[in-house]
Amino acid sequence: MIDPVPLWITDAVAWIVVAAFLAGWALESRGKIGRAVGATAWVAFGGFWLLLVPRFAFVMRSPIEGALAVIAVPACAYAGYLLWSGRDSLFTLTRAVAVMGLIYLPFETIAVLRETAVETVASQTYAVITWLGYDVVLTAGPNGYRSGLEFTHAGHTYATHIVLACTGLGSMTIFAGLIAALEAPLTRKLQAAAAAVGIIYVLNIVRNVFIAVAFGNQWFQVFVAEISALVGYTDPGLVSYFIADRVIAQSMSVVALVAIAFLVVRIVPELLDLLEEAVYVLTNTEIDLGKALHVDER
Repeated sequence: MIDPVPLWITDAVAWIVVAAFLAGWALESRGKIGRAVGATAWVAFGGFWLLLVPRFAFVMRSPIEGALAVIAVPACAYAGYLLWSGRDSLFTLTRAVAVMGLIYLPFETIAVLRETAVETVASQTYAVITWLGYDVVLTAGPNGYRSGLEFTHAGHTYATHIVLACTGLGSMTIFAGLIAALEAPLTRKLQAAAAAVGIIYVLNIVRNVFIAVAFGNQWFQVFVAEISALVGYTDPGLVSYFIADRVIAQSMSVVALVAIAFLVVRIVPELLDLLEEAVYVLTNTEIDLGKALHVDER
């Protein structure tokens, strides 16, 4: 299916949103002006996620990512309202999003960086799959990169294509941005970033291996007719990919991110303040995460 919103549009909007967050950061000390710019950035961020909803829901057919994008739209708008209303503690989260954008967007929009990231992860995924004893061929993907993992099963060819979303960069960027925005000693921030990025990178390779092998060997051909009708697949072989990636891998990714966050707050308890801000935006409820997780915030 053709993307309802072309990639160049969402990329351009993303750069505009990041610029707005950076402006809000720069004007943080200017009182009402800073709050107005920061609030505008958050509302624009909600608009960005709204543009992505059709892509996640209808092109990528990802129920989890689609649902998260839908939730992000009102959550970002509410964060903008809270910041404009005087909740200045949201400036820290504003700084975090600005850093996330500055790290991620160059890989999204600069071809040589994107190609390097994708091909590096694809080659490492291929190496692990062959080490496990599976017969796989590393081929060129539709993006022109050497990023396709091709299996032959029962006379049919099944290929998984590594794209930027498969590099784990998005998750690594989230933690890098959150940690960078904290007011904590640099040594602990570097330790936390190294732990989070290292774990995410390894788990992401494991995720890619699982999806490629499960799809290539058709592990999950269950409820084929029902899932194909629900998702709109014309190729029944894609059911294994849907279950491996969209259901199992994405669900486990959410669990892994929560576990990594729990580890990171042990190194930089200051992160709890940011997480509490995020929880308040989502639930309109003040929660003492330090007490709930038995973490000393000092």
